[in-house]
Amino acid sequence: MSDIAQPGGKAVTERLLEAMNAHDLEGHLACFNEDYRSDQPAHPARTFSGRKQVRENWSKVYESIPDFRAELLRLAVVGEEEWGEWIWRGTKEDGTPLEERGVIIVGIRNGKIAWGRLYVEETEREGADITETVRRMTGRDEV
Repeated sequence: MSDIAQPGGKAVTERLLEAMNAHDLEGHLACFNEDYRSDQPAHPARTFSGRKQVRENWSKVYESIPDFRAELLRLAVVGEEEWGEWIWRGTKEDGTPLEERGVIIVGIRNGKIAWGRLYVEETEREGADITETVRRMTGRDEV
């Protein structure tokens, strides 16, 4: 997927994918710098800094969703950035399916993720079609 020299010859995103699917929390954390910064531009209140919060978040995911699986559909490595298109699936504790899809852009420093911009959302199987979505977006009664 990339020709960037990383430990083990893999992009950090590929190493992260392997750790996620193995539910290897320590391997997961090893992909992140201690001072990692996470931004979710569509959800600014979710911004956080530090690998400690990554540990807290993902330990809960692995404990609560024992069948959690990640799929990396595409990966582009451009200099010190990796752009990945993801699908996350599993079964939530209440028995409902988890399916989230999106793009995650990460910045790499010293072979680890220094920052991330996550554009990942729960898959909406039902809801507004494109016409209704454009109507809401424009504030027009007719599209």
